[in-house]
Amino acid sequence: MLNELDFMSIAPASVSDHKSAAWLGWVWGGLIAGVMDITAAFVVYGHYGLKPLPLLKGIAAGLLGLRAFEGGPAVALLGLCCHFVIAFGAATVFFFASRSLLFLVRHAVPSGVLYGVAVYFFMNRIVVPLSGAKKYPFSFKMMIIGAVIHIFCVGLPIAFSVRWFSSLNQSPFRG
Repeated sequence: MLNELDFMSIAPASVSDHKSAAWLGWVWGGLIAGVMDITAAFVVYGHYGLKPLPLLKGIAAGLLGLRAFEGGPAVALLGLCCHFVIAFGAATVFFFASRSLLFLVRHAVPSGVLYGVAVYFFMNRIVVPLSGAKKYPFSFKMMIIGAVIHIFCVGLPIAFSVRWFSSLNQSPFRG
C-alpha cells in the first residue's frame, strides 16, 4: 500500500508525463466539446420541441440534403458522426495554432471565449450555407444562444484541454 510520501514521490512524474503528451489536449478537447455541444443542442432545441433523432438527421442533412429527414436511425448516427468530426476539426485547428501562438495556451480563458465565438460564426456563416442543411431565417435570439453555447461548450473546453496537456516550458522566450 502506498503511503502519503510514496504518492508525493510519484505525483510529479505523472504530472510531467501528461504534459509531454500534448496531443491528448486535442483528443480530450474534441471529445469534451463534441459531447457538451450536442448535449446543449438537445437541451436547447428540445425546449423548442425538436427531438434528438430529427436534430441529428438535420446535421446529416449537411451531407445528404433534405432527404436525410426520410432516413432512419442510421442517418441520425451519421449526423452524430459528422458532429464529432466537426468538434475534432475545431480542436485540431486550435491545437495546431497553439503550437506556435503561445498566447492561446497561456491565456486559455480569453482564447477559448474568442475561439468559441469564431467557431460559431464559421459554422453558421460559412459551413451551413455551403452544406445541404435546411436554411433558417436569421434570429438574433438564436445567435446569442448559439454563441454562448459555443463559448462554454466548444471554445473553453478545447482551450482548457489543450492548455492542460501543453507544456508552458516550450516557449522560445524562456531560457
